[in-house]
Amino acid sequence: MSFLVKIREKAREVQQTVVLPEGDDERVVTAAAKIVSLGVAKPIVLGNRETMERIATDLGISLKGVEVIETKNPPKLEPYAEKLAELRAKKGMTVEQAREILLKDPNFYGAMMVKMGDADAMVSGSNSPTANVLRAGLQVVGTRKGIKTVSSVFVMELTERQETYGDVLLFGDCSVIPVPTSEQLADIAEASVHTAQSVIGMQGRVALLTFSTKGSASHPDVDVVIEAGKILEERHVNFPFTAEIQADAAIVKSVARKKCPESKVAGTANILIFPNLAAGNIGYKLVQRLAGANAYGPLIQGLAAPINDLSRGCSVDDIVNLVAITAVQAAGNKK
Repeated sequence: MSFLVKIREKAREVQQTVVLPEGDDERVVTAAAKIVSLGVAKPIVLGNRETMERIATDLGISLKGVEVIETKNPPKLEPYAEKLAELRAKKGMTVEQAREILLKDPNFYGAMMVKMGDADAMVSGSNSPTANVLRAGLQVVGTRKGIKTVSSVFVMELTERQETYGDVLLFGDCSVIPVPTSEQLADIAEASVHTAQSVIGMQGRVALLTFSTKGSASHPDVDVVIEAGKILEERHVNFPFTAEIQADAAIVKSVARKKCPESKVAGTANILIFPNLAAGNIGYKLVQRLAGANAYGPLIQGLAAPINDLSRGCSVDDIVNLVAITAVQAAGNKK
């Protein structure tokens, strides 16, 4: 059974409410209708009802079962504005300013729905830069208790050689932190293990990657990864990991036996933590394009509730799939 089939089955079971703030995008409107037909979530779409109904008519789809909230006159504007002003009081935000932000940026209204318990999660970004989506998430929902670092992972579903590498790998961080510190790398590793368990039901085996395996090279960039491993040791984390390891030694058993035979993770890692954003972003795209892997994400990690970001080039199916994954993520975060 494929990763996507499993996710959709889980999403149908947990039945979470997911808000989609970009109802002016016909891909979002189409996706909302498909989400209802598949039963993978309860979608709430922010936008102009008349515009959405016209899009639906033009496309020959039904919006039955899709909750629509008018962004020009949203029903809970005042209590949301008061709460947002309270959250941002240290920054000097007034209720009037909060009201203006909520009316101007639907990402903030959607994030407030999650904060106030009127939605379980949010998926946005088809018409918004990643920075806008993350800003709303950080300023409204905030980070999960005990978490300092917001990061991301891609779920990489392999279509070939699963018998060697497994069905699914997690790659992080591929879209948020350009040059993570040692502490941030450790945070990304911990958050990725949580995502693996809550979304996939997978026990994480973490490899913190670099261009050296156990002393084969010396460089300040390698030292950052080594230090991240020491931080994880000091935290007494409850998952297996290895730090300072090359990609081949992390996932190929024969290479692992030669380069680091003492490691219990080498050769069988299923969570790959890249040393920086350049490596992570390049790595996931190469695996996606050259190996034909399905890349799902990015899933944002570390927020108090799931707020996930779409690519502006996303398809309808990309939106539907990310909503299903986000629904499962939201249910897993509540456990």
